[in-house]
Amino acid sequence: MEPILTYQSVEICFNGRAVTHDVSFSLHAGEILAIAGESGSGKSSLLRAAMGLLGREGLVTRGDIWFQGLDLPDLTERELRRLRGAEIGMIFQDAGASFCPIRTVGAQIFESMAAHGKITRAEARAQALQLFDKLDLQDGARIWDSYPFALSGGMVQRVGIAAAMLMQPSVLLADEPTSALDILTRQQVIREMLRLRELFGTAIVIVTHDIGVAAAMADTVLVLREGRTVEYGPAGRILSAPRHPYTKQLLAAVPRLRRS
Repeated sequence: MEPILTYQSVEICFNGRAVTHDVSFSLHAGEILAIAGESGSGKSSLLRAAMGLLGREGLVTRGDIWFQGLDLPDLTERELRRLRGAEIGMIFQDAGASFCPIRTVGAQIFESMAAHGKITRAEARAQALQLFDKLDLQDGARIWDSYPFALSGGMVQRVGIAAAMLMQPSVLLADEPTSALDILTRQQVIREMLRLRELFGTAIVIVTHDIGVAAAMADTVLVLREGRTVEYGPAGRILSAPRHPYTKQLLAAVPRLRRS
């Protein structure tokens, strides 16, 4: 089976300083890949590079990121805009920051969906409420009509995940989606993302500094240290018999979250 997303020897620089070095991995349909490592190891930059969100100072200086035959770093902003949301979804560490505080959740979801195709507000609402229900988000109509500040931080994060999936992208990039959450909400978010894979066959790349999250979700694990790959392979092997001392340190540092 051909991979849906492939990084080949990717180097990313900010203001001429490399933050990742020769990073390669592949993602197949329905696969969950966890990229684990300490803060500052270049994990988030790898996701942002695929979305064209490195900012003015950031640049993919070597290598390729292939998605459906397209080399993402070579695409124009207009071409990337067509892919964002519709083909590649992204969840940020603080989903609340991606919502405008003075507009309802529903208005923002409708605007996002309308940007990628012809849809009425009623159709968008029906699709959103249906997905909220499938993900066990209680009282979907209230969520749709709420302003983000009226929802708890954990609920906003869960709604952000649901919103990222309404266009049913084939790949979902998740940048530390559980790091600011309490243990109960973290478990809910993990279940929600696993449910998305079950519902849609979504391939997911999740960035985390908590290897316990990788243990609870991932089929494959990539461990980064200072922008370099130290281990890459099946989650079962890496998490039960790590070969690199750094991976052993990560495993010793945090409790594991059990799979539901």
